[in-house]
Amino acid sequence: MSFAALGLSEEIVRAVTERGYTEPTPIQAQAIPVVLSGRDLLAGAQTGTGKTAGFTLPILQRLSTTAKPASSKAPVRALILAPTRELAAQIEESVREYGKYLKLHSMMMFGGVNINPQIQKLRGRVDILVATPGRLLDHVQQKTVDLSHVEILVLDEADRMLDMGFIRDIKKILALLPKQRQNLLFSATFPDEIKLLADGMLTKPAMVEVARQGSTAELITQRVYPVDRERKRELLAHLIKEHNWHQVLVFTRTKHGANRLAEQLGKDGIPALAIHGNKSQGARTRALAEFKSGELQVLVATDIAARGIDIIELPHVVNYELPNVPEDYVHRIGRTGRAGSEGEASSLVCVDERKLLNDIERLTKLEIQVVQVPGFEPDPRIKAEPILNGQNRGGQNRGGGQRARNPAPARPGNHPRGGTGGKPAGGQGAGRSVAPPKGSGGGKPALSPPREGRKAPGGNTAIPALHRFGGRGR
Repeated sequence: MSFAALGLSEEIVRAVTERGYTEPTPIQAQAIPVVLSGRDLLAGAQTGTGKTAGFTLPILQRLSTTAKPASSKAPVRALILAPTRELAAQIEESVREYGKYLKLHSMMMFGGVNINPQIQKLRGRVDILVATPGRLLDHVQQKTVDLSHVEILVLDEADRMLDMGFIRDIKKILALLPKQRQNLLFSATFPDEIKLLADGMLTKPAMVEVARQGSTAELITQRVYPVDRERKRELLAHLIKEHNWHQVLVFTRTKHGANRLAEQLGKDGIPALAIHGNKSQGARTRALAEFKSGELQVLVATDIAARGIDIIELPHVVNYELPNVPEDYVHRIGRTGRAGSEGEASSLVCVDERKLLNDIERLTKLEIQVVQVPGFEPDPRIKAEPILNGQNRGGQNRGGGQRARNPAPARPGNHPRGGTGGKPAGGQGAGRSVAPPKGSGGGKPALSPPREGRKAPGGNTAIPALHRFGGRGR
């Protein structure tokens, strides 16, 4: 199937083709006709499946075929809400790229930067507005934006917006919009809160889901490396140097832990920078640019900060610490294995994290291969310690965690809107949904359970499941 066969105009297909894409992904093939029909949509797709184009392309088509008079001042007709600054920027970039042959205007707005340039731009024509919820409400309060003519609303990464505590902001925004509008809700997972939000927001929606909930991309090779908590940094440096890894995205639980790990890797001779909500927007943008170009070998990030980092062939994702919430594992490793390319997801797991690993395997319905690196065997005398507020007593993270397991929603950072009012958001960070890749997101198991004595790359031994972590049973 071609993009033209989906009902997209010659101008849009031309822009898509110029970016190197000829065939829609499954989420695009299913979502685009629904959006073009004017129906509400509830779409589930894991990251890396091309969902951004799944809503930006048909929105451009709909608005361009019912174009308003070409005046300098026109109402906002489409509103796209995203949880993070970088995700908003990446979505708006896609809108501009795909709509470059159309007479439509777009802009993005998010916190952490001066509000005045945004106010100035809103005085001109804005057909499509991409925004984070908090900064949008700042503009509403200052009466610098009019949402009374919005025809299409998109909530992207709705599950993450709920995690970040934006539910009240979203409800305030919904109350400002016309009752007659098209609603599109995209989410990688569907917890009960998302279902409740969808029930109240969508009218007889079409439902599209291209991968089962909690699935991980079929092109991602997943491995677990057992190691003592105090030796994680040493093992990570060993793996990077031994296998000559480049463009390695490393996840920590906390901002403080990200800073410390990046600093220590630098001392080990490995170029590394941290990216998280306490970093200035300029510092985050520069670090991301260096990482994308390949100039920076390692980028250390918190969960929120890494949302949507879009590098088509990102080869390596490392869980320096497993996330407290198993769905975050799916989001994390979804940074690799995108657009039909293969990727590796490695997790450094200490004795404290066995239950977290169990939860992840239960969610993904996979038994992840365990590889023991010689010289880094865990000391059986070390006992498990509780992980409180994202911290390990002996690990990297001695300062504030991100969130406990199954918490009540809370806003990131200290600012009440997590990144508005010109202050950095304690938890907002890089985010992007990809442009339309070739191939599908799949939903098949990423790795079969290892057989006895099977060799893993680099000469390390793959450990059978029943003997993992000194006899952990299932």
